[in-house]
Amino acid sequence: MNPAPAGRATVLHADLDAFYASVEQRDDPRLRGRPVAVGGGVVLAASYEAKRRGVRTAMSARQARSLCPGLVVVRPRFDAYTAASRAVFAIFADTTPRVQGVSIDEAFLDVHGLHRIDAPPVEIGARLRRRVRAEVGLTITVGVARTPFLAKVASRVAKPDGLLLVEPERERAFLHPLPLEVLWGVGEVTARRLHAYGLTTAGDVAALPREVLVAALGPAMGRHLHAVVHGRTPERVQTGRRRSSVGAQRALGPGPHRPEQVHAALLGLVDRVARRLRGAHRTARTVVLRLRFADYTRATRSRTLPHATASGDLLAATAAALLAEAAPLVRERGITLVGVALTGLEADTWVQPQLDLDGPDRSGLDAAVDAVAEQFGTGALVRGTLLRTGSGLEVPRLPD
Repeated sequence: MNPAPAGRATVLHADLDAFYASVEQRDDPRLRGRPVAVGGGVVLAASYEAKRRGVRTAMSARQARSLCPGLVVVRPRFDAYTAASRAVFAIFADTTPRVQGVSIDEAFLDVHGLHRIDAPPVEIGARLRRRVRAEVGLTITVGVARTPFLAKVASRVAKPDGLLLVEPERERAFLHPLPLEVLWGVGEVTARRLHAYGLTTAGDVAALPREVLVAALGPAMGRHLHAVVHGRTPERVQTGRRRSSVGAQRALGPGPHRPEQVHAALLGLVDRVARRLRGAHRTARTVVLRLRFADYTRATRSRTLPHATASGDLLAATAAALLAEAAPLVRERGITLVGVALTGLEADTWVQPQLDLDGPDRSGLDAAVDAVAEQFGTGALVRGTLLRTGSGLEVPRLPD
């Protein structure tokens, strides 16, 4: 028998329950206990009452209503969600200085050592839950474990409105019976591949040699999953690290969509992420295009540039070229979502000598756009091609 992992369960994963929908139910008593979806043509978030009826994120509102006839659809109020997130993160920071934000509604908290001066980690988690409910009016689920990965899985299992401690000596007993889909990092495509081999649980995967997983899933995913099911993921919460990518996506609905509409939506997304990039004083080396199709399959395309850039024109041209390459797939399968991500980020502390720029790879037009956005808001300037359809929803996010 393998020995129990060394270490203590001192990592908390705190995750607000059905965040957007819960804020709506908190602020409007008429919505409490009712199935609620936040969005417009597409569901951005659903309450647990709606989830139990099959309503899911990214589903069209029409499909959601067919599954849940009593569904109440409300327009998003991002200012309210941002305010609630800030209030919750203030409680996180008051709990421990070591907080790693994952998104606006979840974070890892390292409480290592606090048991000597405060309380055991599970009691800290219970107190945090009480404070969030009392001070912000929302429910939050907390998983407590030795590693961030296991804490994340624990919070998934404990949802909604739960608290679950996974002691080191119980890690295998906790993890191995779980379905593959619960494992952090196992998406739909990976799960389908594993199911095709007759694998359904984490324990099924743990019984396989690493070489078999590498052959089935590729080197990166195979090694990652082998480490995951054997509890060999990093133990420390990472704080002070800047994000490695910036991105945005837009759900287009069931379609069909004209090519020029998809092209315009993509350019609007590039404008958005390029502004964020320049606002964070960073440049990007790689542009990634993400597509979701009507048959629920997905595809990605990427291109690495000769030099890192924050030029809106160059990033837009690269994204448009990737979309053109994917045009046959779009025509064949029908597109329902388009997204773009910028990776290979660097600080914009240098200037390209071959370009006449106002800043680090920043054109005069970029500078003007940034100035208008800073003074009047990001919605003040919109591409002409998006005047009819709009530029899509810009959801709240952690600082870049």
